[in-house]
Amino acid sequence: MKEKRIGVVGLGRMGGNMARCLKDKGYKVSSVFDIRAEVATDLASELGATAYSSLAEITANSDIVLTIVTNDEAMDAIFFGEDSLLQGAEGRVFINCATLSPEVHRKLETAAAAAGAQTLEACMASSIPQARNGELYLMIGGQESVFEAVKPLLDDLSKALRYVGGAGKASEVKALVNMVMNINTAALAEGLGLGEALGLDLEMLCEVFSQTGANSRVLETDAADMIERDHDCYFSAAHAAKDSGIANALGAEAGVAMPLSEATEAQYRKLVAAGKGELDKSAVAELTFRGRS
Repeated sequence: MKEKRIGVVGLGRMGGNMARCLKDKGYKVSSVFDIRAEVATDLASELGATAYSSLAEITANSDIVLTIVTNDEAMDAIFFGEDSLLQGAEGRVFINCATLSPEVHRKLETAAAAAGAQTLEACMASSIPQARNGELYLMIGGQESVFEAVKPLLDDLSKALRYVGGAGKASEVKALVNMVMNINTAALAEGLGLGEALGLDLEMLCEVFSQTGANSRVLETDAADMIERDHDCYFSAAHAAKDSGIANALGAEAGVAMPLSEATEAQYRKLVAAGKGELDKSAVAELTFRGRS
């Protein structure tokens, strides 16, 4: 597997660090691409790769291509635009890691097969340090035979991974993961905001939360940031809004009422509308603490 040429498309917080991780583990990161040309050039220099200006060149110079893009529109652009990763894609494997709607992955699997290529979802449920250190938790969707073929690479990117089913299924699971996480985050922000309004000691309140049914992973990762107003981005409010929206659309299609998730999406949409979408999801506390804007 390590003799394969690896291309990486999308060099943001996660993609750039995944490329660094693979390079550290002995993979041939041969080509990189980002819509911000200077980001691609800088990372290529760091890794000894080539920054290409076209997506077709990435495909031509890679055996396996990882894509980590922001949303469905970006995914359509890189695979179905005039300059496409599917040009000359015969024999290539595309591993797509972003949180997208399931339908995008199903459409792509069909189009890739027509081009003689294969695709796989590798949805991530971790953050920047885990991407850099090869400790991601990955949910895998697509053909199981493709998963088995690239599993050594996925193992090197992750501390654990789970094959969950055919194309689109990993995206469904990831949407539910982020839906529940976002609800927990918004609920914690309201609890701490109310606690502050009542004059409670918030350090004491967090300790009580941790020993009761109010405990959660979000309490560990976000409580201090909410209290201290430290919203350096690990998972953005804009991504929280997008991912809750994906889950809510799935709920509507399935005929399942989602009032909590819909309210949570609305909170994150407020942050995006206020120009705070690139802050961490912990910034939802800015809407619940008195005196914050």
